[in-house]
Amino acid sequence: MAKFAHSLVAVLLALTLVSPEALCAQKKKRSKIVIKSDKIVRDHAEEDRSPVVPKMPKDFQLLQEGEIPLKADGAIVLDGYTGKALYEKNADVPQYPASTTKVMTALLIIEAGDLDHEVIVTEEDAKVPESSLEIKTGEHYTRRQMLYGLMLKSANDVAHALGRDNAGTIDAFAAKMNQRARELGATNTSFRNPNGLHDPAHFTTPRDLATIARAAMQQPFFRTLVSTVKFPWVRATPAAEVWELTNHNRLLTRFEGCTGVKTGYTNPAQHTLVTAAISRHREVISTVMHDGKLEKWEDSMLLLTYGFDHPPDGAAVKTTSAAARAP
Repeated sequence: MAKFAHSLVAVLLALTLVSPEALCAQKKKRSKIVIKSDKIVRDHAEEDRSPVVPKMPKDFQLLQEGEIPLKADGAIVLDGYTGKALYEKNADVPQYPASTTKVMTALLIIEAGDLDHEVIVTEEDAKVPESSLEIKTGEHYTRRQMLYGLMLKSANDVAHALGRDNAGTIDAFAAKMNQRARELGATNTSFRNPNGLHDPAHFTTPRDLATIARAAMQQPFFRTLVSTVKFPWVRATPAAEVWELTNHNRLLTRFEGCTGVKTGYTNPAQHTLVTAAISRHREVISTVMHDGKLEKWEDSMLLLTYGFDHPPDGAAVKTTSAAARAP
């Protein structure tokens, strides 16, 4: 207990080093920058990219021995090496995953190999809405490049193109996703698309999502992807436009040892976040689902800190909310 509190104080002290100017700065929508013929063109990014400064809750206290005050409807933290659950809250209640779905998409594409294979964008790919990289019909991108667009920009059109190219159709790719989930033991999961756009039959659980992320983190290139903060996306156009992609995961630069993994947001799902971190020769993986915009960062830091302070030598602490919701 004392060890846990001491670690939390250390995290809090580290976070207070943020400059007053940064803390007082008004929140602005981030932009993606297009470098084209010495002109800078800005395009509004998705809502989840607004800058935030994660911090520990001011009123933090242990509710009871071993319990932490999470705002997320569902959460879990696993030991990355053993897969053992170290703390969980409604971990088997289904929730909508939003863009954290892309963890499974990336895993399947990486496992398929041939990352230099060129994907030719179809009209169907180019029409996928919301967060996108505005890929155009007929453009060519390697799987490798598309994976950066998938995991940093969270591009829905790129996810569609990768899934369709891999399996022939989106339905066929979703079937592959579900099969791989079952192989990993994620048996309370139902995927319907490769990007996480809302579908009432598209859901998973905190435990399943953390399990999938743990498998993905065993792939070296996946680790490279999700730990990359910035990446130059070169458009397949004669003008050779370059867009600087910035990873949505703020904990990469806010939580020491963070190595990924993926953010997500839709209105039905609210905010979701899978996070991995390494410290003290251990790795832990946390998942929060149906959380708040700021709370997802706070909850994830609490889970990661708890995970590091509680090695996998005992039973996981469980909490179950009476208000737990399911899709």
